[in-house]
Amino acid sequence: RSRCVGRARPLGTVGAMTLDQTTAEPATTAAEGDPSTDPQNAATEQDVELSAGRRMVGYPPEPDTLVSLANWQDAPNQRWAFRHMRELLPSQVIRARSGSPRELPDAHRELGGLGLTRLDGTAGTVADVMASTWTDALVVLHDGAIVAEQYWEGMLPSTRHLLMSVTKSVVGTVAALLVTDGTLDPAALVTAYVPEVAGSGYAGATLRDVLDMRTGVAFRETYTSPDAEVRVMERSMGWRPIKSGDPVGAYNYLASLGTSGPHGEAFVYRSADTDMLGWVCERASGIRMAELISTLVWQPVGAEADAEITCDAVGSAIHDGGMSTTARDLARFGQMLLDDGEVEGRQVLPRAWLDESRHPTADVRAAFAESDNEVYLPGGWYHNQFWFIPYGDGEIQLCLGIHGQMVYVNRSAGVVAVKQSSWPDAQNAAFLVDTIRAFNAVSAHLSAA
Repeated sequence: RSRCVGRARPLGTVGAMTLDQTTAEPATTAAEGDPSTDPQNAATEQDVELSAGRRMVGYPPEPDTLVSLANWQDAPNQRWAFRHMRELLPSQVIRARSGSPRELPDAHRELGGLGLTRLDGTAGTVADVMASTWTDALVVLHDGAIVAEQYWEGMLPSTRHLLMSVTKSVVGTVAALLVTDGTLDPAALVTAYVPEVAGSGYAGATLRDVLDMRTGVAFRETYTSPDAEVRVMERSMGWRPIKSGDPVGAYNYLASLGTSGPHGEAFVYRSADTDMLGWVCERASGIRMAELISTLVWQPVGAEADAEITCDAVGSAIHDGGMSTTARDLARFGQMLLDDGEVEGRQVLPRAWLDESRHPTADVRAAFAESDNEVYLPGGWYHNQFWFIPYGDGEIQLCLGIHGQMVYVNRSAGVVAVKQSSWPDAQNAAFLVDTIRAFNAVSAHLSAA
């Protein structure tokens, strides 16, 4: 399923190194220049359509290739859909800064043959993992320079790809900055900012509860169940066709949620909590999320390209998973995290916030240990809209999204790795663990060199 359909030559695979010349899609490299203007690497729009699983082919599209609001999250439509969100849903632009982006020097290395043990106990390589886990884009930085960059199935360096829940970490960064300037107080009740939810399950929840997904709100993140709250919320936010009786808009849906337990205790992954966090950020600041991200995060990290975020029928951003960005700009965000919040001599995110996130209190760790996530991320924790797992004497910071989106930040090794994917299923434990192990193998190799 990862081979090109169409022309025999590879499409849009560029960058500092090729992981594996024997993968289903052959790769080319371009160490210098703009690959989008290199005739050897240039891909036509038709090339991209054909390589992305033959979706939306024809004028009008052939019925068996049509991607719609009803099927865009279903296989085999994701690969096309994740690159064309603005064609499926209303979207707001997140402006990059004018002028030169943050530089990402070229320092390519051969990394594809590095070995690892996969979750099922078999031996594999970094290239094996990337080829078998529906990878669309890969960017690896070491000490701020690109050591690996590769694109699959017609993806280009300029292609914006849906981040799913990696968006949560960006929104969490916005919240951190609003806390820093005094706009938000983590100890304050959510209802102090958004009184409309006083009659919902969010009554009595603090901003800290929302930041750490430890509210007692009744919300099931069961992607395989069409009746789970996460799927019902998608209808209200416009990610699926709305049904009669559904609240219109994500915020109206949040105000309808009930209670399943006390606040401040168990960690239960709830996308609704991030949407509530985003609503608080917008209400407290008086600025919509697309502009907050642009001003507080995207421009300061030195992004090269505008990003986008989908919005619902009333114009509210989808804070829990609606952003689309290029892989390189996502790597710039990760590099900011690795550099303790600093970019080009300017403190973008306070180091104290990151330090506190990396050193959780006992109750944060205990709440995670009692969750289902402990099995696959042992010793980990979830705090301030980021995932963490132990690594040596330190930790790895992760931004994760369903269908295989990841930002991997390993400070001790100086490594940032970005993977954008289109897994057929929302969740796949083997794909997740194997990807982390692949990036751990890269980190160990680069830090030992």
